[in-house]
Amino acid sequence: MPELNPPPTFAELLDSIPPLDPLARQRACARLDRLTKPPGSLGKLEHLVADLAAMTGQALPRVDPPAVIVFAADHGVAAEGVSAFPASVTAQMVANFAQGGAAINVFARRLKARLEVVDVGVSTSCAGVAGVVVDRVRGGTGNIAREDAMSQDEVLAALNVGVRAAQRATDQGAGCLILGEMGIANTTASSALLAAFTGLSVDAVTGRGTGIDDHRLRHKREVIGRALARGTGRTALDTLARFGGLEIVAMAGACVSAAASRTPVLVDGFIATVAALAATRLAPGVRDYLVFGHRSDEAGHGEALAALGGEPLLALGLRLGEGSGAALAYPLLQSACDMLAEMATFDDAGVDAGP
Repeated sequence: MPELNPPPTFAELLDSIPPLDPLARQRACARLDRLTKPPGSLGKLEHLVADLAAMTGQALPRVDPPAVIVFAADHGVAAEGVSAFPASVTAQMVANFAQGGAAINVFARRLKARLEVVDVGVSTSCAGVAGVVVDRVRGGTGNIAREDAMSQDEVLAALNVGVRAAQRATDQGAGCLILGEMGIANTTASSALLAAFTGLSVDAVTGRGTGIDDHRLRHKREVIGRALARGTGRTALDTLARFGGLEIVAMAGACVSAAASRTPVLVDGFIATVAALAATRLAPGVRDYLVFGHRSDEAGHGEALAALGGEPLLALGLRLGEGSGAALAYPLLQSACDMLAEMATFDDAGVDAGP
């Protein structure tokens, strides 16, 4: 039987992203100035909670509970030897996520976050892996050094995988989304996308990913150069079809869905930031709902952040992915909200606010 009220599709969400709420921001800022502290003394935390108020439309915003969604897919370009690990590791790590053994599992448990793992395009289907949501578009992308990653119809399908996952999270009350990924060779796809979206050189956007040596890094850059030489496309959909990963596209779709529901997205590292950039190229209003969790050590992440005008909350030298850096940054969002809601005002405390 068809659903009576099916979730919206990506196409339906494109024109439904609301603007930020200036009144909620104004009210949050007014309360900040009445709290028992010198004005502005909590620095970036004050700017952060004002942003969250504008995003959520709540003068006293809440970002709990958080939801972590890890999208997994394989990349045909792994056949070019651009990673330190074989493509089979993608499915193995998905099983590890499902068993609770990865770093993001540890951090999500610490946050008491809902965690969902989505197979959007792992070469070996994860249909038999307990705890994995199977919402596949195809079994991995094409080798971008030689062919398009996917068709435009498949881009739209992957975007809708992300929309559905974000919808499941918000339907269960998530106040903030943390998007992670798993896919061997996905830094190669992300670097190609970033170069295509920004016009930056291959050298500027390509790093060591899983920790490759100098020889393999040169090879990786050459592979990305060959991919870009095939043309970058005229539209964002074209670009995603040429170079995108299924998990990257799904993250972009989740960003659009979250923005449409006024749910902040806490952006992780290089791959997640490129996915967020792709989302803004599809729907510019998404940018207003992004908070940048950390600056990773992957070459190109600084360029991706600059393309979005993003200022990260943390810089811990991470380069793992999975949503791990964003999960570590989440307590700052929660602390900002708690500070605004629970700290006494000068009137409450009977403290002289001065002239």
